Amino acid sequence: MASDDIQALVLAGGLGTRLRSVVSDRPKVLASINGTPFLAYVLRQIIDAGVHRAVICVGYMGSAIEQAFGAHFDNKLGLTYSYEREPLGTAGALRYAQPLIDSETVLVMNGDTYVATDIAALVRWHGESGWAGSMAIARVPDAARFGTVDADPDGRVTALQEKRGESRPDWVNAGLYMLGRGLIESIPADRAVSIEREMLPAWIAQGFGGWRTDAPFLDIGTPESLAGAAAFLGGLDS
Repeated sequence: MASDDIQALVLAGGLGTRLRSVVSDRPKVLASINGTPFLAYVLRQIIDAGVHRAVICVGYMGSAIEQAFGAHFDNKLGLTYSYEREPLGTAGALRYAQPLIDSETVLVMNGDTYVATDIAALVRWHGESGWAGSMAIARVPDAARFGTVDADPDGRVTALQEKRGESRPDWVNAGLYMLGRGLIESIPADRAVSIEREMLPAWIAQGFGGWRTDAPFLDIGTPESLAGAAAFLGGLDS
């Protein structure tokens, strides 16, 4: 599977309620990190993976995101925008954007997380695996605030575990997915739907891949993690 044959969808419609105390005037994906909107780091990863087209799923203050990035990013990535009329959840946003999808396989990314990994390698792994869908699972040193993922040595995801609140290393959902068009079409339309709570359990029952990475993982969903983003992203080039 070639990267230039796929399209990316970026989930950027979250309300960011946990960040309102530190990011109150913009969507959380536009939080400034080292003078750059966080979402720009995600879009650069898409370019680095060899993908040339992306749909950004927006909701809360979505027009600010379109004003910030326009129709192209770095003259290498064409952008279109899917505006939710009301919050549809992570899977509902994908289903709502389905008319804008023109590839058989889609790279789905969270706009508020960053995995410092080779996404092109995920694309290749998925293409060779035969799964209808795959997800990246990242090893984190402290999985206390995450749900965790169990997978067999061959990559088949076997279970999703709820947050345990235990401070220990584990594998977590990194917010990177490769999804066939059929999986997106299987999402119920016109209502809020969660990838994590509703769709992944159903997809896993049908056979779903888990691509492991030890790459550093960042989620800017809390003031504490956002405060560490400058050092995290600044250190990637060092």
